[in-house]
Amino acid sequence: MASKTHILVVDDELSMREFLQILLERKQYRVSTAESAEEAIPIFQNRDIDLVLSDLNLPGKDGIALMRHIKAGSSGSEQAVPFILITAYGTAASAVEAMKEGASDYVLKPFDNEELLRTIERVLDEQRLREENIQLREALNQKYWFENLVGASGPMLEVYRLIQRIKDARINCLIHGESGTGKELVARSIHFSGARRTGPFVAVNCGAIPENLIESELFGYRKGAFTGAHRNKTGYFLAASGGTLFLDEIGDMPLHTQVKVLRAIAERKITPLGGVEEMSIDLRIIAASNRDLESMVAEGTFRDDLFYRLNVVRIDLPPLRERGDDVELLAAHFASQFSDEQGKSIRGISRAALSALVSYGWPGNVRELANAMEGAVALEEGEVLTLAALPRSLRKHAEAGELSDRFEKKTIPEEGVELDSVLSGMERHFIEKALERTSGNKTQAARLLGMSFRSFRYRLAKYNLDD
Repeated sequence: MASKTHILVVDDELSMREFLQILLERKQYRVSTAESAEEAIPIFQNRDIDLVLSDLNLPGKDGIALMRHIKAGSSGSEQAVPFILITAYGTAASAVEAMKEGASDYVLKPFDNEELLRTIERVLDEQRLREENIQLREALNQKYWFENLVGASGPMLEVYRLIQRIKDARINCLIHGESGTGKELVARSIHFSGARRTGPFVAVNCGAIPENLIESELFGYRKGAFTGAHRNKTGYFLAASGGTLFLDEIGDMPLHTQVKVLRAIAERKITPLGGVEEMSIDLRIIAASNRDLESMVAEGTFRDDLFYRLNVVRIDLPPLRERGDDVELLAAHFASQFSDEQGKSIRGISRAALSALVSYGWPGNVRELANAMEGAVALEEGEVLTLAALPRSLRKHAEAGELSDRFEKKTIPEEGVELDSVLSGMERHFIEKALERTSGNKTQAARLLGMSFRSFRYRLAKYNLDD
């Protein structure tokens, strides 16, 4: 990494410039030098500089003026080039003041060579960490950008339109939908595609926190507030300030906690347990529930004033069974995603497997489909995902559907039918097919037909198939 790092040294003393250049080049840094701020500025503008090491006292513009000029040209970028000042002991106060304006650090003359190198390495490491965090945040923006939500059905298009309209506003939002429909994914999409994407996204499952702990988790506490509070703790409300707080399963929140949440939302202030001072918060609340909050309000199990505060904009997520062709789109999406994650080369989904996926009811919604596809990709040995790789519940559903289709196509002739004879014929047919598939293994054939081995033996004898 050091061999690619380019440092600009600015000092009006030739001997110091040459010394620093030799010292840094021995550590495999690339080095450019300048004797003044006026000479340094075009070098900085025309070369890819990773760090500026400048003397504080320069002729003309001093080191602080140079830093201001360079940082002004960065337009407030989070990836602004770090700046280290070299100063004599008597002007250390000026260097400290410069750090308040954005300098990364300073060193005092006469300096220890190893100390200077450690300072440069530390500042560069901090800059790399900042850049990695920015890249991670950009990756999150891409992952949760609402256009990456999969689905083209009418109900999902309405969801996209609502996200687009509210993503940049601070208004609260309520997401309603069955378990597994993707409520948190929609909440993240609102946050990461909107004006608050650079702020924190804090997700809280209200149903997963014990009732006696939920207030301290939401609002934090001060040391000594209760037995076991050995230190101060920041609550979720304060941690989400500047961004979005996602309250999942809000319907599970106790009534006494709802009162305090309502006050925090209304006044935009919180008081930690055991504290006396109020702390201002700036956040957007997105709440979600799979329960009917309006019915809970009527029953008195959810506060109506909190409901109205949260239900400024409501997004209803459709269950997967009502999303038309989205099952096919989602299945292809998950097949590709899990294929990449597992190092597989799945190129598509077979017609039989796709038919089974589309015809299934998906009571667990998108989450169930994702889990099914993850397991299927893991089990599939070829490049096309087949019916055999799907979970047993889907295979049995497909077989039952195929059998139902066969029955629907049967008609009763004018002369009528012998029902017992027809059913016996079908029973014998399935027994023979089961034995054929299992190469004559009776135990496996009985399991395939969902019956006990004793019942299977009885039918073998009944149809003279027990040879």
